Amino acid sequence: MVERRFAHPVLDASALGDAPVAVRARRRNRDLARRGRRAACRARPLPAPRHPALAGPRLRGQIECPYHGWRFDGAGRCVSIPALPGFAPPASHGLSTLGLTEAHGLLWLQLEADAPLPRFDAEADAKLRKLNVGPYDVAASAPRIVENFLDLAHFGFVHEGWLGDRAHAQLGDYRVEPTATGFVASGCRARQPKSNRLSSEGSWVDYRYEVTSPWSAVLTKLPEKQGGYRDEIGLFVCPGDEESSRVWFRMALTDFDSSDDEIRAFQHTIFTQDQPVLESQRPKRLPLTSGEVHCAADRSSAAYRRFLRDTGVTFGVLS
Repeated sequence: MVERRFAHPVLDASALGDAPVAVRARRRNRDLARRGRRAACRARPLPAPRHPALAGPRLRGQIECPYHGWRFDGAGRCVSIPALPGFAPPASHGLSTLGLTEAHGLLWLQLEADAPLPRFDAEADAKLRKLNVGPYDVAASAPRIVENFLDLAHFGFVHEGWLGDRAHAQLGDYRVEPTATGFVASGCRARQPKSNRLSSEGSWVDYRYEVTSPWSAVLTKLPEKQGGYRDEIGLFVCPGDEESSRVWFRMALTDFDSSDDEIRAFQHTIFTQDQPVLESQRPKRLPLTSGEVHCAADRSSAAYRRFLRDTGVTFGVLS
């Protein structure tokens, strides 16, 4: 499947300690385990012994299966089967491992060795403060969530009094241009009563969106009345199942005055306004060719669906 070519965010990097942690990505339950001080590896049981979840305590650098007590070393080799103490387990009894890379405060599962991570260029900007918000477990397909993130027309209704105003619902003629990883939508503007936590009055805000993978996008916000202020917000979605997902936001902000809790509370308010709408959409999977009506204001949605179709994405969509 083409989805294997893209890295999947699965866990906050700080959440993986000595004990394995269970995560879910693309219908499969997977176990993450620490290998050494820094590197992390992901392991999943082979057919034997009956796919138990491995999440639980580590024993002196080894992982113990909670079902039959099989033990595995840091390389995934089975080193002990208590029911057969004299048996030397062959390689087929071990764990298969896949790449797990840390970036943007998250651990990314790489189903293929060269699976690229989505860009977040603001990561290298020392002038911006970074923190993560989430995760959120959402009963919606990953493409539905990304499409909502790219949509400006809902601001005056879903986020009224915050990111939008019914009296200023009209959108200008923004531009959409394809890129190697998706597309860029620029020239977007919105009138917002409260565009970020520090804003004290309504302002026009310039928006720029970039799709960086099928389940990732980056938003740049430049409020007109906060000279020099800038938000870079990365959306990173892990498709757990066809119709459920886990969502993180990577915030890179000019705001060094607010506390982490205050910034997270603002973003939490915005996303929990979106969440019930996302979970109520039918069909839950995003239709790529027909079944939903669009207008010229939806050109980002049209571009995103076209990108998914051209890329060959089938998970979480209806062809």
